[in-house]
Amino acid sequence: MNVSFQNVVALIPARSGSKGVKNKNVREVGGHPLIAYSVVAAKNCIAIDRVIVTTDSQDIADVAVSYGAEVPFLRPADLSGDRSPDIDYIRHAIEQIEEQTGARPELIVQVRPTTPLRDPVEMANAIAALQGRPDATSLRSVQELAEPPQKMMGIEEGLLSGLFPHDTRPEYYNLPRQAFAPAYLPNGYIDIVRCDYVLESGNLYGPKVLAFNTEPTPEIDTKDDLQYLEFVIEKQGHVLVDLLNNSSEAS
Repeated sequence: MNVSFQNVVALIPARSGSKGVKNKNVREVGGHPLIAYSVVAAKNCIAIDRVIVTTDSQDIADVAVSYGAEVPFLRPADLSGDRSPDIDYIRHAIEQIEEQTGARPELIVQVRPTTPLRDPVEMANAIAALQGRPDATSLRSVQELAEPPQKMMGIEEGLLSGLFPHDTRPEYYNLPRQAFAPAYLPNGYIDIVRCDYVLESGNLYGPKVLAFNTEPTPEIDTKDDLQYLEFVIEKQGHVLVDLLNNSSEAS
C-alpha cells in the first residue's frame, strides 16, 4: 500500500464489544454515529495531517470511512479486549504506519469517541503546546475537580475513614475545599504522545506530562450518558454538529 507520510496522526480507538452501551461507537446521537464526532473534529483540526481509526470491527471501519477517516489496518483481537491497555493499540498503530509509509510520525493524537464534543481549534492549541515543550514527554487534557480528593471517604468495617492518613490536620476531610490545592481529572478530550518515546521506552505518557486544561466535557460510558449528550446537543448545539450536518447536506 502506497501511503504518504504525515507527521501528526489522529488515532481514534473504536473497538467492538462495549459492555456499558452495546455498539456504543456507532450508536446514533444527534443524527450521527458517536464515532463521527471524533472523526469530524480531527479532520477539521488544522494541526492534524491524517485521521486513522484503529478498530477490530469491519462494521465500525465502514462507518468511520464513510465520514472521512482512514482505516488502513484492523486491530488484532488480542489488542481489543476490555483489559487491553492503551499502549498496546497505540504501539501497534505506530508500527503499522511506519511499515506502510517507511517513516514514523512525530505525534499520535488520541481522540476517543467516548469524549465526543471537542473544538478543533482547541485540539490544534494542544498540539502546538506540546510541540512548544520539547522537554515534555506527552500531553493530557484535564478538568478541575469540583471537590478535591481529600474530601472523599473510604469505608472500613462499616465506618467512614479518610483516604489521606498522611494529612495530620484533625478531620482534614471536613475542611473547606479552599484548604486544598486544586486537583485535576484527565478527561479524554485530547491526549498526545510522542511516537519515539512510546516505542523506545515502552511507556505511554512518561514522567513529564504537560497539562492542558479544558472545560468539563461529557464522557459516554452508560445509556444515561448518551441521553445527556442528546440533551446537550439539542439545547446548546455544538460546532461539530454543524460540521456533521453540513457535510451530510453536501453529500
